[in-house]
Amino acid sequence: MDRDLHVVLSARLFSDQKCFGPGVSQLLKRVDELHSLRAAALSMSMAYSKAWTVIRNAEDGLGFKLLDSNVGGKNGGGAALTDEARQMIAAYDDYCGKLRAYGEQLFEETFAFYNDIPKHEVHGKERTHA
Repeated sequence: MDRDLHVVLSARLFSDQKCFGPGVSQLLKRVDELHSLRAAALSMSMAYSKAWTVIRNAEDGLGFKLLDSNVGGKNGGGAALTDEARQMIAAYDDYCGKLRAYGEQLFEETFAFYNDIPKHEVHGKERTHA
């Protein structure tokens, strides 16, 4: 059994509450792609009401709007990202990329010893010596 030890990092931003993270970012990117919060939620197997809650909580925490929404009508409804939402996504993606790069480097330095530890079967599973 392969024991490739690795790190998985993600970031969540807080003000007085959690307000931005991977879920909000993905939801906003889907809205940008599909021009609809309902379609974005559906594409993520998320209830529309949950998507609105996610957006409202993020907006409350950040202190600015993330979506401009148009109610249905002749041309149907829709949603578009605000300039601030685009700026948040770009900054978040840049930050997470830098965080992952540094985190992987730090992980390799800190856990370099791992591959040198002999592995053997324990309880039917490959484990390290205790």
